[in-house]
Amino acid sequence: MNLIASATLDWGLGYKNELLYHVRADMVQFRKKTTGGVVVMGRNTFLSLPGQKPLPDRVNVVLSTDRSFSPEGVTVVRSVDELLGVLGAYDPDRVFVIGGGSVYRTLLPLCDRAYITRFYATRAADAFLPDLDRAEDWQLRKRSVLHEQDGLYYTFDLYERI
Repeated sequence: MNLIASATLDWGLGYKNELLYHVRADMVQFRKKTTGGVVVMGRNTFLSLPGQKPLPDRVNVVLSTDRSFSPEGVTVVRSVDELLGVLGAYDPDRVFVIGGGSVYRTLLPLCDRAYITRFYATRAADAFLPDLDRAEDWQLRKRSVLHEQDGLYYTFDLYERI
Protein backbone atom coordinates (compact mmCIF):
# COMPACT_ATOMS: atom_id res chain seq x y z
CA MET A 1 0.00 0.00 0.00
CA ASN A 2 1.13 3.54 -0.73
CA LEU A 3 0.56 6.92 0.87
CA ILE A 4 0.32 10.06 -1.24
CA ALA A 5 0.23 13.55 0.25
CA SER A 6 1.45 17.10 0.00
CA ALA A 7 3.16 18.46 3.11
CA THR A 8 4.95 21.56 4.30
CA LEU A 9 8.37 21.65 5.97
CA ASP A 10 6.75 20.89 9.34
CA TRP A 11 4.66 18.11 7.73
CA GLY A 12 1.47 20.18 7.74
CA LEU A 13 -1.22 18.76 5.47
CA GLY A 14 -4.25 20.99 5.74
CA TYR A 15 -6.28 23.50 7.64
CA LYS A 16 -10.05 23.33 8.24
CA ASN A 17 -10.36 20.43 5.78
CA GLU A 18 -8.59 22.32 2.96
CA LEU A 19 -5.19 21.71 1.39
CA LEU A 20 -2.56 24.24 2.42
CA TYR A 21 -1.43 24.90 -1.15
CA HIS A 22 -2.99 24.34 -4.57
CA VAL A 23 -0.26 23.62 -7.07
CA ARG A 24 -1.19 22.40 -10.53
CA ALA A 25 1.80 20.06 -10.86
CA ASP A 26 0.89 18.45 -7.51
CA MET A 27 -2.64 17.73 -8.77
CA VAL A 28 -1.23 16.34 -12.03
CA GLN A 29 1.14 14.08 -10.08
CA PHE A 30 -1.71 12.91 -7.83
CA ARG A 31 -3.97 12.13 -10.77
CA LYS A 32 -1.20 10.34 -12.67
CA LYS A 33 -0.26 8.13 -9.70
CA THR A 34 -3.78 7.26 -8.54
CA THR A 35 -5.83 6.92 -11.74
CA GLY A 36 -6.72 3.31 -12.36
CA GLY A 37 -6.03 2.41 -8.74
CA VAL A 38 -7.74 2.46 -5.37
CA VAL A 39 -7.87 5.58 -3.18
CA VAL A 40 -8.49 5.22 0.55
CA MET A 41 -9.65 8.22 2.56
CA GLY A 42 -11.56 9.31 5.61
CA ARG A 43 -15.03 10.84 5.57
CA ASN A 44 -13.81 14.44 5.88
CA THR A 45 -11.43 14.01 2.96
CA PHE A 46 -14.28 12.61 0.87
CA LEU A 47 -16.48 15.57 1.85
CA SER A 48 -13.71 17.95 0.73
CA LEU A 49 -13.66 16.50 -2.82
CA PRO A 50 -15.20 18.62 -5.60
CA GLY A 51 -18.96 18.15 -5.45
CA GLN A 52 -18.49 15.58 -2.68
CA LYS A 53 -18.28 12.98 -5.44
CA PRO A 54 -15.90 10.02 -5.88
CA LEU A 55 -12.69 10.64 -7.77
CA PRO A 56 -13.20 9.41 -11.34
CA ASP A 57 -11.40 6.39 -12.79
CA ARG A 58 -10.48 5.10 -9.33
CA VAL A 59 -12.03 2.78 -6.79
CA ASN A 60 -12.96 5.07 -3.88
CA VAL A 61 -12.90 3.55 -0.38
CA VAL A 62 -13.91 5.65 2.61
CA LEU A 63 -13.05 4.68 6.17
CA SER A 64 -15.78 6.03 8.47
CA THR A 65 -17.39 4.93 11.71
CA ASP A 66 -20.44 7.09 10.93
CA ARG A 67 -23.14 4.47 10.23
CA SER A 68 -25.33 6.99 8.40
CA PHE A 69 -22.56 7.85 5.92
CA SER A 70 -23.09 5.99 2.63
CA PRO A 71 -22.49 8.18 -0.43
CA GLU A 72 -23.14 6.78 -3.88
CA GLY A 73 -20.20 5.41 -5.84
CA VAL A 74 -17.90 4.64 -2.91
CA THR A 75 -17.20 1.62 -0.75
CA VAL A 76 -17.58 2.58 2.90
CA VAL A 77 -15.75 0.50 5.49
CA ARG A 78 -16.15 0.86 9.25
CA SER A 79 -12.82 -0.53 10.50
CA VAL A 80 -9.23 -1.19 9.46
CA ASP A 81 -9.97 -4.93 9.46
CA GLU A 82 -12.89 -4.41 7.07
CA LEU A 83 -10.70 -2.13 4.95
CA LEU A 84 -7.99 -4.79 4.68
CA GLY A 85 -10.62 -7.34 3.64
CA VAL A 86 -11.81 -5.07 0.83
CA LEU A 87 -8.26 -4.18 -0.27
CA GLY A 88 -7.33 -7.87 -0.49
CA ALA A 89 -8.98 -7.93 -3.93
CA TYR A 90 -6.58 -5.29 -5.31
CA ASP A 91 -2.89 -5.03 -6.19
CA PRO A 92 -1.33 -3.33 -3.12
CA ASP A 93 0.99 -1.34 -5.41
CA ARG A 94 -2.13 0.37 -6.83
CA VAL A 95 -3.67 1.30 -3.45
CA PHE A 96 -3.11 4.88 -2.26
CA VAL A 97 -4.00 6.36 1.12
CA ILE A 98 -4.99 9.97 0.37
CA GLY A 99 -5.95 11.39 3.78
CA GLY A 100 -6.82 12.92 6.05
CA GLY A 101 -4.45 13.23 8.94
CA SER A 102 -5.96 10.55 11.19
CA VAL A 103 -6.27 8.08 8.30
CA TYR A 104 -2.63 8.71 7.37
CA ARG A 105 -1.53 8.06 10.97
CA THR A 106 -3.67 4.92 11.22
CA LEU A 107 -2.58 3.40 7.90
CA LEU A 108 1.06 4.58 7.72
CA PRO A 109 2.29 1.38 9.46
CA LEU A 110 0.68 -0.63 6.62
CA CYS A 111 2.30 1.41 3.82
CA ASP A 112 5.57 0.62 2.04
CA ARG A 113 5.93 3.80 -0.03
CA ALA A 114 5.04 7.45 0.51
CA TYR A 115 4.82 9.86 -2.40
CA ILE A 116 5.17 13.33 -0.91
CA THR A 117 4.95 16.68 -2.64
CA ARG A 118 7.13 18.62 -0.22
CA PHE A 119 6.46 22.34 -0.01
CA TYR A 120 9.43 24.40 1.20
CA ALA A 121 7.22 26.63 3.31
CA THR A 122 5.03 26.49 6.38
CA ARG A 123 1.50 27.66 6.97
CA ALA A 124 -1.00 27.30 9.81
CA ALA A 125 -2.23 23.69 9.80
CA ASP A 126 -4.48 21.51 11.91
CA ALA A 127 -3.65 18.21 10.22
CA PHE A 128 -0.14 16.78 10.07
CA LEU A 129 1.67 13.77 8.67
CA PRO A 130 4.22 12.06 10.92
CA ASP A 131 7.75 13.30 10.21
CA LEU A 132 9.13 10.68 7.83
CA ASP A 133 12.60 12.25 7.93
CA ARG A 134 12.86 11.36 11.63
CA ALA A 135 11.13 7.98 11.42
CA GLU A 136 13.62 5.14 11.86
CA ASP A 137 11.70 2.84 9.53
CA TRP A 138 11.40 5.28 6.58
CA GLN A 139 14.05 6.57 4.21
CA LEU A 140 14.01 9.22 1.50
CA ARG A 141 14.84 7.32 -1.71
CA LYS A 142 14.27 9.90 -4.41
CA ARG A 143 13.85 13.67 -4.62
CA SER A 144 13.00 15.55 -7.79
CA VAL A 145 14.63 18.76 -8.89
CA LEU A 146 13.31 21.86 -7.17
CA HIS A 147 10.13 23.22 -8.80
CA GLU A 148 8.51 26.63 -8.31
CA GLN A 149 5.03 28.10 -8.76
CA ASP A 150 4.24 31.68 -7.78
CA GLY A 151 7.21 31.84 -5.39
CA LEU A 152 6.38 28.51 -3.73
CA TYR A 153 9.15 25.93 -4.00
CA TYR A 154 8.49 22.19 -3.87
CA THR A 155 9.89 18.77 -4.73
CA PHE A 156 8.36 15.39 -5.43
CA ASP A 157 9.81 12.97 -2.89
CA LEU A 158 9.61 9.21 -2.58
CA TYR A 159 10.03 7.62 0.84
CA GLU A 160 10.25 3.86 1.31
CA ARG A 161 9.89 1.70 4.37
CA ILE A 162 13.23 0.10 5.33
